[in-house]
Amino acid sequence: MTETPQSMIAGMGHAVPSKVLTNHDLEKMVDTNDQWIRERTGIERRHILEKDKTNSDLAKQAGVLALQDAGIKPEEVDCIILATISGDMPFPSTACFVQAKLGAVNAAAFDISAACSGFLYGLALADSFIRSKKFQRVLVIGSETLSRFTDWEDRATCVLFGDGAGAAVVVPSDGIKGIIASYIRSDGRLTHLLNTPGGGSAHPTSHDTVDQHMHFIKMEGREVFKHAVRSMVDAVKHSLKQAKLRPEEIDFLVPHQANVRIIDAIAERLHMGRDRVCINVQNYGNTSAASIPIALDEARRDGRIHEGSTCLLVAFGGGLTWASTIIRF
Repeated sequence: MTETPQSMIAGMGHAVPSKVLTNHDLEKMVDTNDQWIRERTGIERRHILEKDKTNSDLAKQAGVLALQDAGIKPEEVDCIILATISGDMPFPSTACFVQAKLGAVNAAAFDISAACSGFLYGLALADSFIRSKKFQRVLVIGSETLSRFTDWEDRATCVLFGDGAGAAVVVPSDGIKGIIASYIRSDGRLTHLLNTPGGGSAHPTSHDTVDQHMHFIKMEGREVFKHAVRSMVDAVKHSLKQAKLRPEEIDFLVPHQANVRIIDAIAERLHMGRDRVCINVQNYGNTSAASIPIALDEARRDGRIHEGSTCLLVAFGGGLTWASTIIRF
């Protein structure tokens, strides 16, 4: 028997910029080609934020849709948790900008930084807040503008990332529906594998850090791939054990959309066919903390996920961080 949930997702929404950058567009910018990108990543296109827009603009759009879906007014929100590594400014938190733009005047607001695992970290926090009766209505948003931190001269990374935002309203469960397992972990010994080295106290912004491209995303792709599969399998095992479920009892897998080969590797270990796996990396690329909520919201809205579905969400990201959540809708 699975654990009785105490919090649930009452509404969701997502937003992506209108500008689309295809693989063929990238062929004109760096030494790459459509076939190479598709075969290694599964990505065909990604959305790029307009120059006059910010992360908080995208987050607000997703938040508005999620609140409308849940039937909750902005002033009724108790807390806003924004997962991002590409905020508007180093401080204050981008969540505070989102709070102002939404008009959520009664909410606490803060950012969390767990890279691509950020949305699931945020769900775990929201679940804990509601279980402790600290808050009743928590808006969790994953929003990223990674195009602003992408080195468009680095063909190994510039093909991977896109911009977008996804949001969920978490409230007390009304019965058997809701979050039934949550697992978050990290390994700080692997920070060197995926990071943006410039701009912090380790390497404050200077002419040298700019000249050395230290404010862009750096990644050791092969090592990240290896640890990604291993850590996501670990997260899956722990959440299944917590929920007292077998893999065959999972109706739908919603993994972080980083690379189709990683997604296929996870699905193979769970003995799940592609018909039970959410894959939209071809349309958006890697949107980091936004990837899971975007994919989850799309699957809800097109009917793949429906009332009674049991879904496993799993992610990994820089840190390295990894996480999994099981939700019964």
